[in-house]
Amino acid sequence: MNKLKQLREQKNISSDSFAKMLGVSPKTVDAWERGYRNPKPAAMQHIEDILGAPKEEIFFAAFSYKTSPKQEAVK
Repeated sequence: MNKLKQLREQKNISSDSFAKMLGVSPKTVDAWERGYRNPKPAAMQHIEDILGAPKEEIFFAAFSYKTSPKQEAVK
């Protein structure tokens, strides 16, 4: 399970309510939780404030600068 979804559920916030708090559509929240997209930096900050966890922890993949296995194969 995605860290964003896990923290949101721990706070007992529905995805619809979370979307309203952030001013985005529920589909956008779903895309973030599935890892298809990452929020913009301003939204990440707002999410950090709502969930009370560092954005680097919530969105680890967005802050990870290691190369992926696919990139390693290209070298």
